[in-house]
Amino acid sequence: MILPNSDKPRHVGIILDGNRRWAKAHGLPTLEGHRRGYNNLKKIATAAFNNGVEILTVFAFSTENWHREKKEVDYLMSLFRVMINKEIKSLIKEGIRVNFFGRRSDFDASLQAGMTELEKQTRDNQQGVLNICLSYGGRDEIVRAIKKIINKKISAKKVSEELISANLDSAAWPDPDLIIRTSGEERLSGFLTWQSVYSELLFVKKYWPDFSEDDLQKALQEYGRRKRRYGK
Repeated sequence: MILPNSDKPRHVGIILDGNRRWAKAHGLPTLEGHRRGYNNLKKIATAAFNNGVEILTVFAFSTENWHREKKEVDYLMSLFRVMINKEIKSLIKEGIRVNFFGRRSDFDASLQAGMTELEKQTRDNQQGVLNICLSYGGRDEIVRAIKKIINKKISAKKVSEELISANLDSAAWPDPDLIIRTSGEERLSGFLTWQSVYSELLFVKKYWPDFSEDDLQKALQEYGRRKRRYGK
């Protein structure tokens, strides 16, 4: 069932959580959990855009994730390379625009160049926007935004919520209407800290690799039943 436009969230955020626990539950290596999670992202992103979601922002790798075992981090970097270097043709064909949020300086030069090139080649696409958060933390994003403002020599009197929003990674996009977190954890863990103040939150018990198109439909339907008052 495709929901009426009036009931759809324009911008959906997803915290892709539970890859490692999914692998453990299935007696598989941790890296296999990440591979299945990566494949599921492609499927769910397509389903979201097909159901009228205009913007999808996903939390794929946090600033804290760098502290994991080197083997795991290296594998994740290889997945990101595949996503950036090999998926570009299909994304262009599907008309999806891709952006990256986070601290790019943490990545090697080739990955940074790949991110920039993917953004460049998809920037005119209009069938949907996929924002991928890599080496991202909500507080870190706010700190970086404040540093940008200071570097622009803007006086304290001119600092406002609008100014801070305009200097975030997400400056070009509206705040998320709905944020979904898989794996049963019920916290945002630094995902879109500034932008999520009035987002509807939905916590799903399934691990990310098991999160299906049907689960996405149920999440969109749940959003349609909620009343958003914004404190009024």
